[in-house]
Amino acid sequence: MPRIPVKRDTGARGRLQDIPVQGHKRVLLAAPRGYCAGVDRAVVAVEKALEHYGAPVYVRKQIVHNVHVVSELEQQGAIFVDEVDEVPTGAHVVFSAHGVSPAVVNAAADRGLLAIDATCPLVTKVHREAVRFARDDYEILLIGHEGHEEVEGTAGEAPDHVTLVNGPDDVDRIEVKDPDKVVWLSQTTLSVDETMETVRRLRERFPNLQDPPSDDICYATQNRQVAIKKVAEDADLVIVVGSANSSNSVRLVEVALEYGARAAYRVDYASEIRQEWLEGVATVGVTSGASVPEVLVQEVLADLSGAGYTEVQEVKTAEEDLMFSLPKELRKDITGRQDARALGGRGH
Repeated sequence: MPRIPVKRDTGARGRLQDIPVQGHKRVLLAAPRGYCAGVDRAVVAVEKALEHYGAPVYVRKQIVHNVHVVSELEQQGAIFVDEVDEVPTGAHVVFSAHGVSPAVVNAAADRGLLAIDATCPLVTKVHREAVRFARDDYEILLIGHEGHEEVEGTAGEAPDHVTLVNGPDDVDRIEVKDPDKVVWLSQTTLSVDETMETVRRLRERFPNLQDPPSDDICYATQNRQVAIKKVAEDADLVIVVGSANSSNSVRLVEVALEYGARAAYRVDYASEIRQEWLEGVATVGVTSGASVPEVLVQEVLADLSGAGYTEVQEVKTAEEDLMFSLPKELRKDITGRQDARALGGRGH
């Protein structure tokens, strides 16, 4: 996997001009936003693996889908690879938050790699559901995006039982052997509305379609979508901080447009905001995807402040306090004592 160049420009304050507009300039800042518990856990897992074992530590795929996070970890000594066959025999390898299939786990074991599984526990839950339904000989309709790492990992748990459904428009092509033994599961980072529409159409075709035992779309994805819906009602422009390969970040742009924002754009860094986006804009909504560190949001707010958007109102629709334990290999420090970050990463 090629090194990701850092395009961050933190010295460009004043780049955006304060041009008068009709109305009062303000920022509506969505909350919750940014890091979720699964992302926090995965990023801390790589940091602690570097502390424990020293550089380099290898990571299969991007640990989370954010170019800034990946670049920061590379600078600390992490090496990102596409597949485990690129990792030297006997080295430490971290599996990303998006999860891996059993085939990847076996390939790592065959190479004698020391694997640390940083899969988000909510993704692991979906994996277990796939295994259970396949064992009971159900056909699994997996709602998700083809080629996404999470989808590949989940499908790999029961490849002979899984059919991928890319979205509502994909439903008409789906065929099943037994319409009385079919269940749907989903990628955890999808649009809630689009997923429910896909399920509605699937149920029209297969009335006995079974639901998963609990909601597959993760709490953080849902919370960020609810918050941006509220912000979008009053926003002339919405800026979503997040990377292009971050499914939940891309969905936030779509949700903002669907719920009333006149325009919405995704940026990795504040330096990507264009002056023309702000023409005639009184209210700017700001949020960030679940793999985005808060420092990048604060840089956006700083640039907007220079353009006259100095008033920031937080729009809070939920509180989040969920924390996940780190992978078992990393719960103790190098002296063997329980690490302060062992239960829940860096904390909130």
